[in-house]
Amino acid sequence: MGKHHPVRTENLRLALAREAARLMAEHGISDFLAAKRKAAARFGVEDGAVLPKNTEIEAALGEYQRMFGGKSYLEMLHTQRLAALAAMRSLREFQPRLVGAVLAGTATEHSDVQLHLFAERAEAVTIKLIDDGIPHEVTERRVRMNADRVLNYPGVRFEVAQQPVEATVFPVDGIRQAPVSPVDGKPMRRADIEELEVLIEGNGG
Repeated sequence: MGKHHPVRTENLRLALAREAARLMAEHGISDFLAAKRKAAARFGVEDGAVLPKNTEIEAALGEYQRMFGGKSYLEMLHTQRLAALAAMRSLREFQPRLVGAVLAGTATEHSDVQLHLFAERAEAVTIKLIDDGIPHEVTERRVRMNADRVLNYPGVRFEVAQQPVEATVFPVDGIRQAPVSPVDGKPMRRADIEELEVLIEGNGG
């Protein structure tokens, strides 16, 4: 077999990105690698060099949501962001930051609200939830800080207005260094309460 034709390769990458995005939107797959592998299997693609980048899948996911979600998608995203804001306000003392798909505007109906919290002791967050009468589950999350460093951090899962929230608890100084994004490998975008309020009021992306 010769080399892939550049145009055909680009078209195939785009088709794979769109299929991976569809799988994430419709089937609740949150892992980019799993989505692109499933898309490749459906297209009978075995050459890893043809697989789309995570950024290309994220762009296709945004395109899919705009094309097929319409007004109902915007309403869902608005509801998720309102739930995030309510959770952040109740946990204000832990300097909450919204991250992930709900912030990026690429969330699906299966997406959790993802928060980063900062505390000297992770137990302080669970005590706050107990005091507020909020049922929760204590979790642990593997977080990639850079290309060579993956750390385990405690976390909690709970619900606000029937919307699942997953909060990862970092040390207080963890606010200075964001983990790397699984999408592009750059430091994660984090939004505080005021930034989220602006996003909600402006219906921005």
